[in-house]
Amino acid sequence: MNYRKAILFSAPSGSGKTTIIREILKRFDCFEFSISATSRQPREGERDGVDYYFLSPETFKQRVAAGDFLEWEEVYAGTCYGTLKSEIDRIWDNGHVIIFDVDVNGGMNIKKYFGPDALAIFVMPPSVAVLNQRLRSRGTESEEAIAKRLARSAEELKMSDQFDVTVVNDLLENAVNETQKIINNYLMKE
Repeated sequence: MNYRKAILFSAPSGSGKTTIIREILKRFDCFEFSISATSRQPREGERDGVDYYFLSPETFKQRVAAGDFLEWEEVYAGTCYGTLKSEIDRIWDNGHVIIFDVDVNGGMNIKKYFGPDALAIFVMPPSVAVLNQRLRSRGTESEEAIAKRLARSAEELKMSDQFDVTVVNDLLENAVNETQKIINNYLMKE
C-alpha cells in the first residue's frame, strides 16, 4: 500500500466528522491523525499536541509568515486554524496514511495540494435542524458562537459537491460503515 496518501474529512461544525474519524482510526492501524494548529484557547479537556497545537495569535502569524503551513484560514475573526507542514512529514515518517479533520475551505486547499493522493470526504448532516441540535447539545459554546457556526454551515453545505464523496451522518454506525467501504476502495487503487 502507498502510505504517502491522505484522507481528509470536512463538514460543517456539528456534522459528526470528528466522531466518524475516531471510529475510522480504530479500524485502520495504518492511519494517523493530523493535529491541526489553532490560535484559539483550549476548551475544557483539550490538550496541546493531542487535540490541537495551541499557538498564540502572534506565534500563529509568525509561523504563517515563515511558510510553515500547508494551509491555514482565519475561520472566525481572530481565530485561525491550519495544517503545519511538519505534521505531514511527521506522519509520513511514521509510515502512516494521514487523516485530516479540517473545515471545508481547508479541505479544498488540502485536496488541491495532494491531488489524487488525497480522498476528500464531506460529512453531511441529515438536516440543518439536526445540526442546530447537535451544536446546542455540546454545551460548550455561547448562543453567539452557535449562531456564527450555523451561518457558516449554510455556506459550507453548498460546497459539498466539490468533494470526492459525501457521507450523510444520519445514523452513526451506518455512516462509519459507509466511510470504511469508501476508504477501502480508495486505498486499493494504486
